[in-house]
Amino acid sequence: MGEVILRDLEIGDAGWLIEQHGVLYAREEGFDRTYEALVAEILADFIRNHDPKCERGWIAEENGQRLGSIFCVRLDDETAKLRLFLLTPAARGKGLGRRLLQTCMQYARDSGYKRMQLWTHESHRAACALYAGAGWRCVSSKPVHSFGVDLIEQSWEITL
Repeated sequence: MGEVILRDLEIGDAGWLIEQHGVLYAREEGFDRTYEALVAEILADFIRNHDPKCERGWIAEENGQRLGSIFCVRLDDETAKLRLFLLTPAARGKGLGRRLLQTCMQYARDSGYKRMQLWTHESHRAACALYAGAGWRCVSSKPVHSFGVDLIEQSWEITL
């Protein structure tokens, strides 16, 4: 990889993120289009309502090519929520996921949050291993039927 920059969300990024989430999760996990709709709703809410003093989204980019994303949003005064963590297949296994996660967690600390939470699925094994390695813990796990497939939904958290 060349020099990868982490930058703020720009025009066109939301559409790219919606497409990437939809296509990648359909191909890799069999998710239906309701997942793409959820991503669109999360992004629309962030674009319309985020507080730049305590919420931020990053796009990882190399030579103008988008490689991934991560978002830190406010859940309450003391808790941030990690959202929309994504790496394209070409960007995986090169340390970029760890860099994005560390950047997001440091931003949350610097913004005064005392803890972070996230929601994921057990099938996202590489991401779950990354979370565990960074000190996160899985606090709940339950079987669900979401996005057209049977999944094990998980909630993770960390004290910052």
